[in-house]
Order: sequence, then C-alpha cells, then structure tokens
Amino acid sequence: MELRYEQVCKRFGTTDALIDLNLHAPDGCFLAMLGPSGCGKTTALRLLAGLEEPTSGRMYIGPREVTHLHPRDRDIAMVFQSYALYPHKTVEENIDYPLRIRGRVSKESRRERIDNVVRMLNIEAYLGRYPRQLSGGQRQRVALARAIVRQPQAFLMDEPLSNLDAQLRFQMRAELKRLQKAIGVTTVYVTHDQLEAMTMADLIAVMSAGRLQQLATPAEIYARPANLFVAGFCGSPPMNLLDGTVANGRFMRAEGSVPVGDGPAAEKTVLGFRPEHAQITMRGSADSFAGEIYVVEPLGNETLVSVKAGDDRINVRAAAGFRGQIGDECGVRPDAGRTVLFSKDSGNLIRGTANGSSEEPRTGTVRESA
Repeated sequence: MELRYEQVCKRFGTTDALIDLNLHAPDGCFLAMLGPSGCGKTTALRLLAGLEEPTSGRMYIGPREVTHLHPRDRDIAMVFQSYALYPHKTVEENIDYPLRIRGRVSKESRRERIDNVVRMLNIEAYLGRYPRQLSGGQRQRVALARAIVRQPQAFLMDEPLSNLDAQLRFQMRAELKRLQKAIGVTTVYVTHDQLEAMTMADLIAVMSAGRLQQLATPAEIYARPANLFVAGFCGSPPMNLLDGTVANGRFMRAEGSVPVGDGPAAEKTVLGFRPEHAQITMRGSADSFAGEIYVVEPLGNETLVSVKAGDDRINVRAAAGFRGQIGDECGVRPDAGRTVLFSKDSGNLIRGTANGSSEEPRTGTVRESA
C-alpha cells in the first residue's frame, strides 16, 4: 500500500516537532527517513503508527485515511530498536502471538505462516528458545518474523539495527533489503545513519528541524543535494563545501579559482564537490586550490587525504598508493563537470550536479514508482 502525509504538523507545547510534512511513498517502496536526533523522523513514524495524534494534517495508508484511527485498526507492524520481545515466551510463541490475539486466523493457517517466515529468516533452530538465550542478531530476526507473519499493509521500523555491532549491522542491512523486496510490503525505516539509508532505501526523506529537506532516490540525494544541509549530512565523508564568489564563469577564493561555467555573478556562493571528484595536484596548478596536507588516512583500497585550504579542510579520495605526507604543500583540483553551487544566503542549490547532469533536485512529494 502507498503511504501519504499531507500537510502534517505536530507540536509539543510550544515546540514544533514536525512542520507541514508532505510525503508520498509508492506501493512496495522502501522509504528511509534520515536525519539527526530531534529532526522529526521518529515523530513522523509514531504519527503514522497512531502512537501520537497530529496537531494538523492528514495521513493515508492506501486509499484509507488513518489520521485518527486506533493503532490496531491501521494494519501496520512495527519493529523497534529494543526488539520488544516477550521474555517469558519462546521464539515460536512470540511469533505466533500477534496471530493468536487477532483471533481471525485458523490454527492451520497460523502454523503455515510461522513455518514460512522462520524458513525465510533461517531461525527454525531457535523456536523453542527464550529471548535471553539468543544473540542480538537472532533477537532482531525474531522481531522481524513477528512483524512479517502478520502480513500487514506496511512495516514501520524505528532504528532496528542500532543495537547491533558493526559487522552484524552490515549483515542485517543486506538481509532487510532482501526481505523487503521478497515480500514487497511498503516500509518506512527511521535512521540517523546515512550509510543505512543510502544502501537500503528506494527513496530517502532527509529531515532537519522538523522539516522535509529533500525526498529522492539515494543516487539523486548524493549527486543533487537540494541544499547545504543535505550536502553536508549525506555522504561519508560528506561533500566538500567552500565559500567564495562567482564571476566570469569562475568560482574564486583566496586559495585559487576553478571554472564553474556560464551564469550570473554571485557574491556569496558555496562550491560543493564530492571527495572522489577531485585530485591532489602540485601547489599553484591551474584550476586548483592551494593548501597543505592535514592528514593522510590509508584505508587499504584507497587513501583519504585531508587538505587544509585557508580555514577549510578538503577531503579527497586518492589511490591506495598515495605517498604524500602531513605538512606537504599541494593543490586540490575539483572535476569541473562534477561541481555544484549553492546560495550562501538561502542554502539552496543554484546549479550543477555532482554527476554532471543538469536536472534539478526533487523535494517534497514523489509520486512515480520507485
């Protein structure tokens, strides 16, 4: 089922937690709500689940408006950060519980559903165990099984992987993405981890201070950030952002200038480019910014080089065999076809994209199929 928020606001006392949220997730979409703590993403999820009442606006699951429906009448399933398993019930009893309390599923059908979901999640061996006898990853699989067995219209997941170690998070990201595509149920996934959002989602809704900043595919978010917040939040390392001015088709600052194409002059501009879209050059090279190497971080398959240019640091992805040393003078030359320009005053994208396309970034509602 598709999910929609229409002009949804939520206020706690005098604090606006969510402001005029307009968002559409197509049927079968994996939507990640991404942003820092306090940005409104969890509030948006709780409103859709019926755990909070909106101050204004409407919400829909499929054609049904669910704004004021009781949570049990919304036909959604939630997966929490804390797993929320019943400690006194076995794994099988935990999975069976939502079917048993609904009372509309026969014993034979319940058995078939449980068998199917435990095979899907590879937890057959744990059916007789209690949650305390399971690892964190096994508990998360049980929590997912309990949600999937209900066959809901939508899944709502609130940072379900944050309690797992790095290796297990990596494994579970792949499992969740595979499962969501296999069952085809629309999923809203709340996270502050941009790597989770970028690797798992069909669409990402980037949130800040209660407002939707951009709604787009991971590729669009990465290549065409709608504003400075999205550019600085998404990506690891994030996009390089340098203050300067534009005149005669060039972006200029004290450390040098680079071509940015034809367009109007602007006194307050921010140049953006990704670390992989720049090269380390000799100091004084054409179309580069002068600086010195601040730190070198070998990563095995590549080297991350941080260059201090004036008051800014520029991150550059270099080859694994990079031999520069801390303190060496150098230059940084961005790929002229992969730079973006933002307005310093508004923070919004002016022109250019980090993949060379001229298409404008999308914000707000996305209605085409993911």
